[in-house]
Amino acid sequence: MLIMAENPAALLDEIGKVPLFQGVTQRDLDELTQAARRKHLQAGEFFFLQGDPAENMYLLVDGRVKLSQAGPDGGQALIKVLTPFSLFALVAITTASSYLVTAQAAEDSLALYWTRRDLMEFVLRVPQMAENAMRIMAEQLQEITERFRQVTTERVERRLVYTLFRLAAQSGKKVKEGVLIDLTLTRQDLAEMSGTTLYTVSRLLSSWDKQGLVIAAREQVIICNPHGLARLLEAEAG
Repeated sequence: MLIMAENPAALLDEIGKVPLFQGVTQRDLDELTQAARRKHLQAGEFFFLQGDPAENMYLLVDGRVKLSQAGPDGGQALIKVLTPFSLFALVAITTASSYLVTAQAAEDSLALYWTRRDLMEFVLRVPQMAENAMRIMAEQLQEITERFRQVTTERVERRLVYTLFRLAAQSGKKVKEGVLIDLTLTRQDLAEMSGTTLYTVSRLLSSWDKQGLVIAAREQVIICNPHGLARLLEAEAG
């Protein structure tokens, strides 16, 4: 990916595929890319913390970024893991004053970013960006609503299956054994994303491993039998 980051033509092509920039003219896309700044962080460093002033919007070009949110006890709950060419901190394109989550590099990462001032200038001049932004925020709200519904109404087994399928859709990689979730995720991470406990996730993954549904390593999961996992959803629903 770093090679792509140094290849202007390839980078521009990928930026044009990002939902916020779809439908934007080539000329405006060129200006957007030229206006972007770069930020490179090592694993463990922070792009921003929850509550910091929402000054920039980011586009991840290389690496992985974890988005987390502080809970009532002060602990950080993992919300999402971002892969290359994902936007984050879209809140900077709104009137919100602060970031709602913390963004931490899960591995060495490179991101492009635009200041709020730059974004507002482009949105006023390029109506397509404003339309795209509204659609994206509506989709994100729908996703948040669905995840809240799952946490409050679904049994834990279904929540964990949904989490695995969502992660596989975001970063699944075909391997000999099945579909590798190509992210470094601890069982605690999976517990936070599924709204349950470390013990429950460990118990379920161990059981599914024995059934041949998944291969559950320490920080890695391979889905060996997606149809078998899907049947768990059907069984629970029935």
